[in-house]
Amino acid sequence: VQLQASGGGLVQAGGSLRLSCAASGFTFDDYSIGWFRQAPGKERQFVAAISRSGGSTYYADSVKGRFTISRDNAKNTVYLQMNSLKPEDTDVYYCAAGNPVVASVGVRRAYDYWGQGTQVTVSS
Repeated sequence: VQLQASGGGLVQAGGSLRLSCAASGFTFDDYSIGWFRQAPGKERQFVAAISRSGGSTYYADSVKGRFTISRDNAKNTVYLQMNSLKPEDTDVYYCAAGNPVVASVGVRRAYDYWGQGTQVTVSS
């Protein structure tokens, strides 16, 4: 099982980035996918999640209206389009696969598989 996150980088405030999470080694469309982020010394926090079919999406309040999660099951890939980036969005971003119930989409323990992180840095 592998989840490979990519697309991070350095961007100015107000700019955009698109993260990708490519999956392999499991049946991709059997799993919901979540994005989390973590700063050094802090807990990993929920960012967004998408259901197996892509029909349902969920967002943390801090990113609603700025970030969009989507998936392409034919490509085994989930995307996180991040617009209007702010310095406080600077973190390492992780993708994860699991089958959380709706009430648990933001809970780390609800996800079974995790990828390595990709660094996002937003300069002011």
